[in-house]
Amino acid sequence: MRKKFELPDELKFITIGRLPQKVSHESMDGKICVITGTTSGVGYQAAIRLAKAGARIVMIVRNKEKAESLCVEIRAFSAYPTDYYIADFSNLAQVRKATEDILSNYPRIDVLINNAGVHMTTRKLTEEGHETAFCVNHLASFLVTSLLLKRMIESAPSRIIQVNSEGHRFNGLNIDDLTWEKRRYTGLRGYGASKTAQLMTVWEFNDLLRGTGVTINAMHPGAVKSKIGQNNGMLYNLYSRFLIQPLLKEPEISGEAIYYLASSPEMEGVSGRFFNLTNEEIPAPHAMNRESGKKIFQISKELTHLDKEKLYEI
Repeated sequence: MRKKFELPDELKFITIGRLPQKVSHESMDGKICVITGTTSGVGYQAAIRLAKAGARIVMIVRNKEKAESLCVEIRAFSAYPTDYYIADFSNLAQVRKATEDILSNYPRIDVLINNAGVHMTTRKLTEEGHETAFCVNHLASFLVTSLLLKRMIESAPSRIIQVNSEGHRFNGLNIDDLTWEKRRYTGLRGYGASKTAQLMTVWEFNDLLRGTGVTINAMHPGAVKSKIGQNNGMLYNLYSRFLIQPLLKEPEISGEAIYYLASSPEMEGVSGRFFNLTNEEIPAPHAMNRESGKKIFQISKELTHLDKEKLYEI
């Protein structure tokens, strides 16, 4: 009998993405969910789905007008108030301020969903000197997660979900050249570097949180329509609108997947994993390098000015 052909582990994401999705019908009544990047696409769908399950939504967003509009939409069917805090994720000082305000106002946090993201086609540094995609996609979520750690431990059982990407497979992470001064920048590799760094720190956070009742997982939200990359000018937007977006699925599937990861009893105690929507998958080998992961964790603490704080003494 001919042996059935199987893809190697690192390529199984191709078939895993086509598998049926798991679903949850669990109530989230009264649970406080902090979500970043909620005014469009994946984050918007996650906020709506969790709010419909009874969660109280707390947003960190960049656009005040869009945040107000979403609050009005959610308040129309939710029994709980919906709040937002303003921060540009390319500005870590703003991210810190918004997160500290949340800590001041919420004695409990049940779910943290780091969703805010950006795709850059050209190298651009933030005011603080970080490559923009690396700052928005990784450093900002690292900062939010780190600042909320102790509050989430106090709220345990609680869950952290890092909205990552299959884009981590593009790699591009060079610990000695995080600002791309020594290499030619490309959008895919810059994006891949940021998502690789975020994924590597998931494993470190998981070790740190073991036994606390707080779980942390990463997920690819599916090949869905979103507004990521719209900051890259008219040419890229036309390319995305007419050639990329028509091939993508509607983002509701991402909202359902995040709701499953945030609410399902099947996910209780599950931590340190990577999911393609709701199905577990093995990340690219370079993202599993624990030695490099420990280095990027320490560098991330230094770049976010957390290295002198006692946030990790758990």
